[in-house]
Amino acid sequence: MSAEVDTIISNTAGSMLKALNHLEAELVKIRAGKANPTMLDGIVADYYGNPTAINQIANISVLDARTISVQPWEKNMLAPIERAITMANIGINPQNDGNIIRLFLPPLTEERRKELVKRCNAEGEHAKVAIRNIRRDSIEAIKKMQKDGLSEDISKDAEKEAQDLTDKYISLVEKHLEAKEKEIMAV
Repeated sequence: MSAEVDTIISNTAGSMLKALNHLEAELVKIRAGKANPTMLDGIVADYYGNPTAINQIANISVLDARTISVQPWEKNMLAPIERAITMANIGINPQNDGNIIRLFLPPLTEERRKELVKRCNAEGEHAKVAIRNIRRDSIEAIKKMQKDGLSEDISKDAEKEAQDLTDKYISLVEKHLEAKEKEIMAV
């Protein structure tokens, strides 16, 4: 019976790690004043009738700390890429010179920085909720196993282990949020 409990706990840890990785991916997309090619991840342009990620139809590079260049592999893709970036509403206006699209990141104002911190905190709260939901599901599975004959001691130990995992991952979320806030608020 203990092998099933170990499986539940390891699945719980794996799911919580996925929630933390998702948070990291979302925080990378929130710009902190520095140009980063991953800011364009998730933006899709119309490529011959198919929605395609920009990084699959163009070369994305960082020219300097505040400039990203997007060079399509086909010149006729300039307009669709430019339109996709504008529609994504990431707070950057693309500059098209006929060969390359440049994205100039404006310096962040204090108000914008606070807005970005709020957005980071919202993402962090989503991650915490996901982690707590994973804990709830694993504890429900353990209680179900207890009804099916698992000893109460093993059940309580497994619930405590699920809670310890939850505490660990919640504190990791807090650390990520603190680091991102520090990065955003640095002038």
